[in-house]
Amino acid sequence: MEIELKDIHKHFGPVHANAGITLTIAGGTIHGLLGENGAGKSTLMKVLSGFIAADSGEVRLDGHPVHFASPADAIRNGVGMLHQDPLDFPPLRLLDDFLLGHYSGLWQRRGLARRAFRDLCTQFGFNLDPEAYVSDLTVGERQQLEIVRLLWLGARALILDEPTTGISAPQKVKLFATLRRLAGQGKTVIFVSHKLEDVEELCIRATVLRRGKVTGEAVPPYSTENLVRMMFGQVLNVGARPEVSLSEPVLEFDRVTLSDHRLKVDELSLAVRAGEVIGLAGLEGSGQQLVLQASAGLLRPAAGRVRLGGEDLTHQPYRRFLQAGVAYMPADRMGEGLIPGLTIAEHLVLAGRVKQPAVINWKGAQGAATTRIREFNIKGLPATRVEALSGGNQQRTLLALLPDQGLRLLILEHPTRGLDVESALYIWGRLLERRRHGAAILFTSADLDELLQYSDGILVFFGGRVTEALQASETSVEQLGYLIGGKRRR
Repeated sequence: MEIELKDIHKHFGPVHANAGITLTIAGGTIHGLLGENGAGKSTLMKVLSGFIAADSGEVRLDGHPVHFASPADAIRNGVGMLHQDPLDFPPLRLLDDFLLGHYSGLWQRRGLARRAFRDLCTQFGFNLDPEAYVSDLTVGERQQLEIVRLLWLGARALILDEPTTGISAPQKVKLFATLRRLAGQGKTVIFVSHKLEDVEELCIRATVLRRGKVTGEAVPPYSTENLVRMMFGQVLNVGARPEVSLSEPVLEFDRVTLSDHRLKVDELSLAVRAGEVIGLAGLEGSGQQLVLQASAGLLRPAAGRVRLGGEDLTHQPYRRFLQAGVAYMPADRMGEGLIPGLTIAEHLVLAGRVKQPAVINWKGAQGAATTRIREFNIKGLPATRVEALSGGNQQRTLLALLPDQGLRLLILEHPTRGLDVESALYIWGRLLERRRHGAAILFTSADLDELLQYSDGILVFFGGRVTEALQASETSVEQLGYLIGGKRRR
């Protein structure tokens, strides 16, 4: 299926998200779409997939003009999209979610659907139980569920928005092999990503967007420097990581045992000192999230003690951890971190970042929000609803909600998941400022380079087992990969 987008315009209030975009995607190919957060990539793909309507412009499939009034219209014409935040229903079982949108007459053919589900999961190497609940899935598993659902619905053109985010390296290898096989069968794949290495490895052509416009196209062999310049208007340099003197322990686990219905982490002891950055590595669901939740008071340990600044907070509620100077930034920005429907200003008021009397002074809140937006380089207005922000700007908003003073422990789940290079550098620059002021950082990431670049020490999780702390400066990506896979360090 050949796809043509001609002179696409889309406004969101004063923001011109797509400003006359024209591009052609050849059928049976894997086409990369690159750009910084807020460049207009997701907006353009939502227009193509029927999720939103363009203000003007034309979409053509195999030379025929089409107009999609909804995603259902698009999928009936063979166009499906995997969104960066998967569109699913947490209360449903996986098989029921898989069946959504599939018409099979008056009676659901569940046996057929179950076989198709298992076959697709096997192709991708996804370990998904059709009888499990969506609410029990990790972010990466939710993405996997949506991929197989779209394929079963008959997508001939498959749009993937940051598909490698939140999945393991082996899963990515299998995913890339599947996408190549689909392209070989004549299906069109649009690969939206901020990861230059993924586009360079997979795509036969890449289109770069910046500020709502096409800034150029490239074909292999790619020049990374040229792609970065088209994305950001300049070549970005990673600054040296500043050294910080470590102080007394902020967080201490004393033989802590943690568990949920799937996994158990047994008798873990660790100490994280003021100014120290500890990274947690491992495949999703290996135990890292249990440790992060227990560190924030969101999960009570089955045994052992949790101390903050020497004070025993074992079994204390989340609010008590907040009062002790703990802040938690979850991976699921819209599901756990922000509230859809509320504006940036309203979030700042709720988080207590705007000083208020008994009755909210909304004029003052607007002014304070304007200051925060400028300070954290958020591309939005005080009245902008958070769901209208790009992923990078949602993450900057979460940063803006952190307390200015008294922060002792910062807990982060995938702090740069789905962010472009410039946004990731900015986020870590702000985080490391907190480190220089004595805050400890505990974070998890699926990006091994990120773990090695920003961590002082790394703990590797595999099926609930935890390695002794590794010195990041003495560990390679290859060694870390072996440990994550359950093998001994080479």
